[in-house]
Amino acid sequence: MNKPFVMPSATVRIDVDYMLDFLKRLIEIPSPTGYTDQAVHFCGRELERLGVPFELTRRGAIRATLRGAGPGPARAMVSHLDTLGAMVKQLKDNGRLALIPIGTWSARFAEGARCTIFTDRGSYRGTILPLKASGHTFNEEVDTQPVDWTNVEMRVDAFSYRCEDLRRLGFNVGDFVAVDPNPEISPRGYINSRYLDDKAGVAVMFAAMKALADAGQKPTVDTYMLFTIAEEVGVGASSVLHGDIAEMVTIDNGTVAPGQGSRESGVTISMADSAGPFDFHLTRRLIELCETNDIRYERDVFRFYRSDSASALEAGNDLRTALICFGIDSSHGYERTHVNALRSLAELSCHYLQSDVLFGRDVRPLGPLAGFPRQEVETADPAADEGDAGAAFPS
Repeated sequence: MNKPFVMPSATVRIDVDYMLDFLKRLIEIPSPTGYTDQAVHFCGRELERLGVPFELTRRGAIRATLRGAGPGPARAMVSHLDTLGAMVKQLKDNGRLALIPIGTWSARFAEGARCTIFTDRGSYRGTILPLKASGHTFNEEVDTQPVDWTNVEMRVDAFSYRCEDLRRLGFNVGDFVAVDPNPEISPRGYINSRYLDDKAGVAVMFAAMKALADAGQKPTVDTYMLFTIAEEVGVGASSVLHGDIAEMVTIDNGTVAPGQGSRESGVTISMADSAGPFDFHLTRRLIELCETNDIRYERDVFRFYRSDSASALEAGNDLRTALICFGIDSSHGYERTHVNALRSLAELSCHYLQSDVLFGRDVRPLGPLAGFPRQEVETADPAADEGDAGAAFPS
């Protein structure tokens, strides 16, 4: 493989206190897909405070601009503001609400959750409960009923015992439901919360922008910091890009589970997900930056996972994409990561932004064969395998 020259990165310091404070404030803002305006305003105000210019799409995806030190193909980094949630499916005769999920997540993690329901007249509080919630009434059936969204309902904190009560109070089919995140950061650095996917990624990007600004540094080339609003339903970065962007690095979660390589510390670099392999050269540039700058990393492949990279490519954008992750345990449930993972991702982001561009020819969407990279297949060093040589070829 051809290895382009990588410019040494200027020293930057990640303000971890800023990153965690930003994360805690953002997590507390309800933003299920389709109900993200408040989170967009929050991020917009912070970009203004940092002095970073930005613009919004019609629906509220953010494209912030970091001007580069020199010319070249533009880059992008992206994370998403929207989260999982629920929506009212039916006003039930017992005065409770039937729900459908927003995004893909199990009703198992909804049972017992406290929530806010946003109606046309204002918000109410409530609790998501299984249909058979009382052991004193249903005995062992509370443990045997199926786990499914048709087997849970929302109990609202209001005098509602009939469907007519719900209508009188202003509840309607289609009301948004935001589940409480319940964030907790332990003295040992563990971060437990719903919606670390992907508000932790957003916090990483803001920490990287602040670190560059504090150090008086610019990215190598013009870079667009993107914050999308519909990733959890598969739309993501489909409408916030433009033709000048040649490379895009997505920041999202990596799944910590048996059979996976992701970890709750360091960086996880995804080689492929359900949408296919990530760009060969961009992925290996990120690995090279980790190794050069002593950032711990793991490689992983995700079978049941897609990100903003997939939506960008499916929308017809011709650009190199990669995915770097903070490992989280219990993804799309009650999630956990560690502050070390977020710090490492922010450091890698700064190194990437200050590294040389991969291929100057990528400034044009179409070009000649000259300058196009190769994926060379080199013969492995025989000396590295000599321990097995005797077994394979006995004398």
